[in-house]
Amino acid sequence: MVEAGAKRRGLVVGGLVLSLVPVLYLHVVSAGQLNPVTDVISDYVFVDNGTGWLAATSLGLAAVSALLAVNLRGVGRSAQWLIGIWSAGLAVATIFPTDPSGAPTSMSGYVHRYAGAVMFVALPAAGVLIARQFPALIGIATTASISSAAFLVSHVSFAGFEARGLTERVLFASLYALLFAIAALQVRRTP
Repeated sequence: MVEAGAKRRGLVVGGLVLSLVPVLYLHVVSAGQLNPVTDVISDYVFVDNGTGWLAATSLGLAAVSALLAVNLRGVGRSAQWLIGIWSAGLAVATIFPTDPSGAPTSMSGYVHRYAGAVMFVALPAAGVLIARQFPALIGIATTASISSAAFLVSHVSFAGFEARGLTERVLFASLYALLFAIAALQVRRTP
């Protein structure tokens, strides 16, 4: 019989894969509408049916990440809490959508922006903490941290060069890789 921890790990990996499907679909159907170099992933709420598809990705990823945090009790409470903060940030950023580019920032836009900043710092920080115990994660945790810093810096325009969309997509790729790597650790729950 498969232990409960192994079943949860299977759910996490399956959930991570499933959470990718809606956002990949949005990338395909919005080709020509959004520029992946300049437009952030949150802008998919402005394409047809984008709100639902993006919510499926974000809320699915939040739920799977929360399950991952519970499954990783052996790696320390700080890492668990940081993954929980990442999960909560995803949910908050979903509930409070972004504003259209060029529009004045609304209260929802501010909440979305700051939830994003918190979550994009929390998960790489959790990766760094976990990598202290599992050195195999050092490379991906470092990549996620650098990608996070690059995305946050990309919000400052440099001589008119805008690459928020590109840096966010690199960040999300590294965060997904980090989540898959953490899930693959096969850490058993402590009794």
